[in-house]
Amino acid sequence: MSVLQESALRLGTLRIGIDIGGTKTDAVAIAPNGEIVERLRLPTGFGPGAVVDTAVAAVTSLAAATGTEVTGFTSIGIGIPGAVDPATGRVTHAVNLGLEGLELGAELSRRLGRPVRIDNDVNAAALGAFHLLEKHEHASMAYLNLGTGLAAGIIIDGRVWRGSRGTAGEIGHIPVDPNGPECPCGQRGCLEMLASGSAIARQWPTDDPKPARALFAAAAAGDPAAIEVRQRFVENVAAAVRILVLTVDVDSVVIGGGLSSLGPVLLDEVRAVLASWEAESAFLSSTHLSERIAIVPVDFPAAAVGAALVGVV
Repeated sequence: MSVLQESALRLGTLRIGIDIGGTKTDAVAIAPNGEIVERLRLPTGFGPGAVVDTAVAAVTSLAAATGTEVTGFTSIGIGIPGAVDPATGRVTHAVNLGLEGLELGAELSRRLGRPVRIDNDVNAAALGAFHLLEKHEHASMAYLNLGTGLAAGIIIDGRVWRGSRGTAGEIGHIPVDPNGPECPCGQRGCLEMLASGSAIARQWPTDDPKPARALFAAAAAGDPAAIEVRQRFVENVAAAVRILVLTVDVDSVVIGGGLSSLGPVLLDEVRAVLASWEAESAFLSSTHLSERIAIVPVDFPAAAVGAALVGVV
């Protein structure tokens, strides 16, 4: 056991954060200074019972790895897809996990013998990114989650801003092209249909398990069709950044989610688009859009770290 683990355990201040995804679960134990002292990954089960079992296994495994009791953790938080009531821990509409109306918070609290806090995975990731960037308590930030879909988590004064009905940040369902493809939400031309992993897969069919990487590689190699699809994707990611800044005026927009694994090349492309818009508009230039974006480091478990902070900040 490391010195950091021993120190944290002596103080009894480890927090547990678990990010339950559609195929894998990422879990961390973090010390008071924010350092990750233990991390593990395990496959996510499908259906209510399997999801609960996965979360319990993650917590008990971290307890064993850090040499402490489950009841000795300062807090346990879960980030999970779907609609989440953070007050009750009830999860609905998590279709990729087979969940509809699961009282996840209550069930985990019963199984683990202590309170467990639950939040939406994008909100949790927003908290994790905010923590990583060491923003001060009165800062604001939007976490732009680029994955199979597109959504944002918004942090105002250091706390998640949910809106009046919990839909703040659902910018993926803002229609931007009236003639665009029909969205599963029932609208047409939603931003998610143009700036997401599913948008890339639809426009750039490939057998590659990572379509976005295949697209960017083909574009870098000079494929005209790939260049066109990449440019359309990047412009719509830039549009998402613009929407977040112009509607909420956050200090920064941090790109995360599965597509953030593209790394600096994605960030550079989006910045270039924003800079070109600023050159054409004095108004946009005054907002400094291109200077207000960043990207989460490839291997940083933002949602798991943020889950550990759910209910704390």
